[in-house]
Amino acid sequence: MAHHALSSQESYNPNHLLDILLGKMQLKNDAALSRMLEVAPPVISKIRHHRLPVGASLLIRMHEVTGMSIRDLRDLMGDRRTKYRLSDAQGRPKPEEKAAAAAAAQQQQQQQQTQNTDASSSTSGNYAH
Repeated sequence: MAHHALSSQESYNPNHLLDILLGKMQLKNDAALSRMLEVAPPVISKIRHHRLPVGASLLIRMHEVTGMSIRDLRDLMGDRRTKYRLSDAQGRPKPEEKAAAAAAAQQQQQQQQTQNTDASSSTSGNYAH
C-alpha cells in the first residue's frame, strides 16, 4: 500500500476534515460530498484510506464551497506544516517560453519604433514655410 509523505505526521487525519465538511454542509455521506466538491467518489475514498493526500486543488475547492480558510481546513486535517519546499525550477519559464517572450518583446519594440517614425514624419509636413 502506497502512503504519501504527509501521512507520516502523527497528527494527520483527513477523515476529521471530511467528517467536519459533511456536518457543515449537512450532507449524508461521502458520495454527496464528492458531488458537492465536484470530484469522483473514489477520490474521497482514497483520501479516507490515506492512499491519496488532500491536494491543493481540492483544498481550494473546499474553501470555495464552505467559505472556510485554507489554514482552517489544513488545521482540521492535522496538517501543521508552516513551510513548503519549492524546487528551483518551479515558477521559472521554460527555455522555449523565454525565447518566445523575447521574440515578442523585440517585435513589439520594432512596431513602436515604426509608429514613432511614422508619427514624426507625418507631423513635419504640416508646417508652412
